[in-house]
Amino acid sequence: MKDQFDVIKTIRLSEKATRLGDENNEYVFVVDRKANKIEIKNAVQNLFGKTVESVRTANYRGKKRRERRADYGRTNHWKKAVVRLKEGDRIDLF
Repeated sequence: MKDQFDVIKTIRLSEKATRLGDENNEYVFVVDRKANKIEIKNAVQNLFGKTVESVRTANYRGKKRRERRADYGRTNHWKKAVVRLKEGDRIDLF
């Protein structure tokens, strides 16, 4: 089993993620690409001490980037997890 700090890399703070947190009690995390929903659920419960109801995941491909040359590189692929907490539980981000 992976360490909880290896599973959850960071939290995504964007307008959409903030709205999800306010309206649906959902939080968006950037997680390890090989982590499954059960590992993500256990990591959030252990780190924040909250009860997780559901986890949704999505894989994203890295974007092509060019810098003053004809060939291009690519940013890293990443995985996003949207975690819904039990009613009444909240994570203080600030």
